[in-house]
Amino acid sequence: MTNEQLTQEAVALLRRLIAIPRQSREETEAANLLWAFMAERGLNPKRDGNNLWATTPDWNDERQTLLLCAHIDTVKPVEGWKRPPLEATLEGDRLYGLGANDDGASLVCLLQVFRELTKNEGASGQGRGNYNLVFLASAEEEVSGRNGIERVLPLLPHIDVALVGEPTGMQPAIAEKGLMVLDMTAYGRAGHAAREEGDNAIYHALDDIQWLRTYEFPEVSPLLGRTKMTVTVVQAGTQHNVVPDRCQFVVDVRTNELHSNENIYNRIRAHVKSDVVARSFRLSSSRIDPSHPLVQRSVALGRTPFGSPTLSDQALLSCPSLKMGPGQSSRSHTADEFIKISEIREAIDLYLNLLEV
Repeated sequence: MTNEQLTQEAVALLRRLIAIPRQSREETEAANLLWAFMAERGLNPKRDGNNLWATTPDWNDERQTLLLCAHIDTVKPVEGWKRPPLEATLEGDRLYGLGANDDGASLVCLLQVFRELTKNEGASGQGRGNYNLVFLASAEEEVSGRNGIERVLPLLPHIDVALVGEPTGMQPAIAEKGLMVLDMTAYGRAGHAAREEGDNAIYHALDDIQWLRTYEFPEVSPLLGRTKMTVTVVQAGTQHNVVPDRCQFVVDVRTNELHSNENIYNRIRAHVKSDVVARSFRLSSSRIDPSHPLVQRSVALGRTPFGSPTLSDQALLSCPSLKMGPGQSSRSHTADEFIKISEIREAIDLYLNLLEV
């Protein structure tokens, strides 16, 4: 197929996906559509839950394996849409719709690239031949759910390196911040607000919040900058005249690749008086060596490596991974989200040039 044919088919598939509600944990209908699309084209898809994957037809255990991965699900539509979020609206070069940018465009582009790179294998022997390919359409990425990529990875062959499709303007993100969410609780003693009674838990919480706001970990990454801590939710008190005996607050921690989440957790606990409970340590920061051939190939194609502050399925991969896809991260989770048709066309061309080695 020509690049234009690949592009037009990718756009047609994306328009069908946009019309299907596919919020996290509700991807079944969209997964059904992708399954049918892949099966009709002879890709022999496999499925576990709402995760779909296919492997290169002439598998060779002597070769390394490259994973091409993008996610099916979307967030809920935010307020402010001027166009129907579940209708694919084409205006000039822009295709509007929920999930068009994050992550539909990467999904359909990588699927087309997988098809193109594997179409001759096993039949004529004219395929790419240097490595095995696995294509994965994952579920629950937007909520880092346990029924997404984490569930299906044990079912896949061993993966040596991964290319994760996310909107990066087709620039290679060679590092990504991790995420750790902390539930913290400061304790005091209840009393009547009119008297000098009680011990206000909010005031204890404020001391810890001030530390979280101002403390800077000395290890600063050249790619990802500093580890960032942000208090995002605060809950305390029952009524105006009662000194609260408990103040609960949530902290969003974005770690760089110089720390493990466990290390940051222990350092925070050592500095605060509040109780600290981590919801999970599983969403780690990731990094691929700048000298990796995949990175070097992207640089040779005029791409500029960078560090990404946003989380993706990379956080749950144990192998080196590169994040790169059409669209812009700044459009994700916004009203009137869109992707440009020209960005899809460029992405397919760049992916093929990147991987045709």
